[in-house]
Amino acid sequence: MTEPKSCREAMTDTLLELAQKNKDIVAVTSDARGSCSLEKYSKALPGQFIECGIAEQDEIGIAAGLAAVGKHPYVFAPACFLSARSLEQIKIDVAYSHQNVKIFGVSGGISYGALGASHHSTHDIAVMRAFPDLAVILPCDAVQTEAMLRAVEERKGAVYIRAGRAKVPAVYDTANGVSCSPFVFGKANIIREGTDLTIIACGELVYAAMKAADKLKEKNIHTRVLDMHTLKPLDTGAVIQAARETGAIITVEEHSINGGLGAAVSQVVCETCPVPVHTMALPDEYIVAGDSADVFRHYGLDAGGIAAAAEKIISRKRA
Repeated sequence: MTEPKSCREAMTDTLLELAQKNKDIVAVTSDARGSCSLEKYSKALPGQFIECGIAEQDEIGIAAGLAAVGKHPYVFAPACFLSARSLEQIKIDVAYSHQNVKIFGVSGGISYGALGASHHSTHDIAVMRAFPDLAVILPCDAVQTEAMLRAVEERKGAVYIRAGRAKVPAVYDTANGVSCSPFVFGKANIIREGTDLTIIACGELVYAAMKAADKLKEKNIHTRVLDMHTLKPLDTGAVIQAARETGAIITVEEHSINGGLGAAVSQVVCETCPVPVHTMALPDEYIVAGDSADVFRHYGLDAGGIAAAAEKIISRKRA
């Protein structure tokens, strides 16, 4: 069984390997070596590392300039600052200017749980997916993060990648019965097969969705689980197929209930194949402070809460 590992560690370990083979790769950060796990990279490749200090707006501009002259910049900073303080620079310098910049927002969602709303990033999916020419990806575990990074390095274009902070259990592990390829850009992965309903999850809540499906199976409820790792472009085909074949959908995300995965899926379902859809996300309020696991339980975003919501939507489907 694969040991738990944080997505940020997988990201920087893989980037170091790639950068040792490609001198055009440059890591850019804003006093976030520790929080982004860049210590090993910065020591190994000081000539391919830029420290901007606490200046998130500057690091985006610097990265855009590097991309303009053919470099492959990777920006590292807490997601809460990238998606607020640096927003204009991401919109204009990167997306509007069509620059090949990869932006890694670490400690996304409520990873900084105890620090409160100033350090939560529960709006980033909504705003980032509204910018043209900016892809949005939320890997669910370290295995997928490594595969994702190798794929996006080969793909020219701007990408916003959001991951958490803590070590997470592996979803992509044969011990979980998951053997599909961890990452293909823009294509959702089927983690569990089922015909009674579909749970579509993203990021580190994919594991909770998978465990919820296992609980439901004990009650003879066969649940399809989709890992929608790429929020933009969304795999609309997988959503439509799920709606037609299972007749009910739950979305699960570590994000505000407004503008995220649930909103994207609901738009597709409403326009193409209307079926019951329930969005499980963080409510439209300042989220309680605390450990991430406790906050997830508080809002029903754990395996038990997801399974309970699934039973309710099954009753709506049969009504």
